[in-house]
Amino acid sequence: MSYWLVKSEPEAYAWSQLAKDGVTAWTGVRNFAARNHLRAMKSGDHVFFYHSGEEKSVVGLAQVVKEAYPDPTATEGDWSCVDLVPARALAKPVTLAAIKADKILKEMVLARQSRSSVSPVKEMEFKRLVKLAEKGC
Repeated sequence: MSYWLVKSEPEAYAWSQLAKDGVTAWTGVRNFAARNHLRAMKSGDHVFFYHSGEEKSVVGLAQVVKEAYPDPTATEGDWSCVDLVPARALAKPVTLAAIKADKILKEMVLARQSRSSVSPVKEMEFKRLVKLAEKGC
């Protein structure tokens, strides 16, 4: 199993909307590195849901239920998407500031390359984020 993080501005697509929808196609990714990450996702992989913009925090945990397929929103180019379902909201959001201040998480792709919309998460980072969400940051 692999772990990932996807980013969305709450105004565009919020965690609460995914929870309401029950499933979504993660479309609209137009960055080659992020596209390649989508293509590497496997059914059952865990995916942190991060609110970008002013909120800047990890707010939920989703799961991949359909592996990469052609993005139906792409009018040109070779772009992919995956289907995600909500697993659970985090007990407490984990802020970007808390991630950058944490000795384990400060090396996360999110902390170093904050513009990447889809990024891998190491297993130790996954476990640490879950722990921080339980106690609040």
